[in-house]
Amino acid sequence: MGGASILIGPAFGVVLVVLCAAAAVSARLAGLRVSRAVVGAGVRAAVQLAVVSLLITWVLRTWGATAAFVLLMIIVASVTSARRISRDRSAWWAAAAIMAGLAPVLALIVAAGTVPWQTVAVVPVAGILIGGAMSATSLAGRRIMEDLTVRRGEYEALLALGFTEPDAVRELCRPYVGQALHPALDQTRTVGLVTLPGAFVGVLLGGAGPIQAGATQLLVLVGLLAAETIAVIVVLELVARDVIRRPSAR
Repeated sequence: MGGASILIGPAFGVVLVVLCAAAAVSARLAGLRVSRAVVGAGVRAAVQLAVVSLLITWVLRTWGATAAFVLLMIIVASVTSARRISRDRSAWWAAAAIMAGLAPVLALIVAAGTVPWQTVAVVPVAGILIGGAMSATSLAGRRIMEDLTVRRGEYEALLALGFTEPDAVRELCRPYVGQALHPALDQTRTVGLVTLPGAFVGVLLGGAGPIQAGATQLLVLVGLLAAETIAVIVVLELVARDVIRRPSAR
């Protein structure tokens, strides 16, 4: 094992337990009501990563298995975003926003040859893009639903002024829905100064040089910005058109 690798042993397990417990206890003491969610997320992450670690070699062996794994990632991401946005079944259309962000960005990256057409390269890039699109969809969708609930009076005032329902939703929510992109924007603006994200570190640990690592990370970050922007636009449009049912339409 290389000196730069994470050391897996008893201390590793203890550190994970202590960190998870510290987060849960801190949240409870602060009255944040997410203590169970913190513990649950930590346990799920451990179990899921253990399973993926055991299966990933088989998954990357054939394109059929790889495609099935990517589809599973998309389904899980869609379920996660749908639950964040609404309890209505129409929230499943969050999958369309995630796919709209993922498909063109991944297709361009692969078609241009910037990422080789190999399972070992496509899967991690797809996973990063799906995760980013999922987060943006969840944040944007939840913000839209909250605005349409809390600012109901403003929405009805726009309708009274002659706006159609879709246009009223766009007018009300568009100025604020872009806030869902703030995490991606901040990460991109501060990369190399505040953080050295996973793709950069991973490429370095894989034996490539710092220039290659920097180029890889830049591609990932700009790709994330594109995927998340598209996802935010699509989820706004889905709610505006009542494909994902608005609170006022229930």
